[in-house]
Amino acid sequence: MLDKLAQIETRYEELTNELSSPEVISDRSAYAKAAKQHRSLGEVVGKYRTLKTLTAELAGAQDLANSAEDEEMRELARIEIESLQAQLEQTENDLKFLLIPQDPNDEKNVIVEIRAGTGGDEASLFAADILRMYARYAERQRWKMEILDASESGIGGVKEAVALIEGDKVYSRMKHESGVHRVQRVPQTEASGRIHTSAITVAVLPEAEEVDVKIDAKDLRIDTFCSSGPGGQSVNTTYSAVRITHLPTNVVVSMQDEKSQIKNREKAMRVLRARLQELEEQKQHEAIASDRRSMVGSGDRSEKIRTYNFKENRVTDHRIGLTIHQLDLVMDGALDAFIDALTTHYQAEKLKEETLAPVPA
Repeated sequence: MLDKLAQIETRYEELTNELSSPEVISDRSAYAKAAKQHRSLGEVVGKYRTLKTLTAELAGAQDLANSAEDEEMRELARIEIESLQAQLEQTENDLKFLLIPQDPNDEKNVIVEIRAGTGGDEASLFAADILRMYARYAERQRWKMEILDASESGIGGVKEAVALIEGDKVYSRMKHESGVHRVQRVPQTEASGRIHTSAITVAVLPEAEEVDVKIDAKDLRIDTFCSSGPGGQSVNTTYSAVRITHLPTNVVVSMQDEKSQIKNREKAMRVLRARLQELEEQKQHEAIASDRRSMVGSGDRSEKIRTYNFKENRVTDHRIGLTIHQLDLVMDGALDAFIDALTTHYQAEKLKEETLAPVPA
């Protein structure tokens, strides 16, 4: 591990020099690439330098404990040794996690797709609540969230919504939100006060850039039509809405949020690229054993991941067995407790996987 850390530090110093060179500064693409890599290595290098400092301090404290003639000095040295050893152990553990191969999508923005499932009107109301929850979480993270498309129900709910969230390492924080979210509460439409169970699905897709997914123009069928729903004079009068069909995969994306056909087409292409990238990643995951697939995440949304029980003010994440009795705060965007715990869990699974992996011959 130390050899690898030394190599990372050397590369970090090389990047530091590159970022100040006129050639890289004048090349916007090269500068952005170098700056991104520099940032990604920075945390590892910082921990590695802390490790070296603590190791040197521990050696000094051990020398003092062995050479000091005064008993009080030896006792102080022993206390210092215990403290430094604990710090060293924690730093080494932190470095093990930091050296786990990173998901290449972690730095990306995300497209979140929310769909009402079983439960009728109550499911659509809950879908609107979850959309609002992610909007509040984005605000807390200082991210930007934009609704790309939404199909509303007649009672203020959402049948389906697509949102773009842009910011720093959004996918790394949001990727474990994909799955079936179940709600247990008394519906507004329920006169007898019985608790009703409904469900929605959430899909979190890393936004694919043009360089990630190549789309041939001849593989697309683009239809235009009049937008529907509230929106003023442009509704049902201009062909501003766009429907794009990717013929090889039969993936269809419709967009009518904007009054401009060009803007709707741009948004639809962003969603299409993300969906095609997810399809490709699912193909790759299907070739992996089921135990490994569960560790790295397959995007499978066939089973519930979380239950929101309003009567008990309780939220339970079934993947890690975490229950929090602060549903009101969670619905207001306080998701860090779940996201941090899920991140730690899957990092530990990956670390276990790396440890158990056979050494190449």
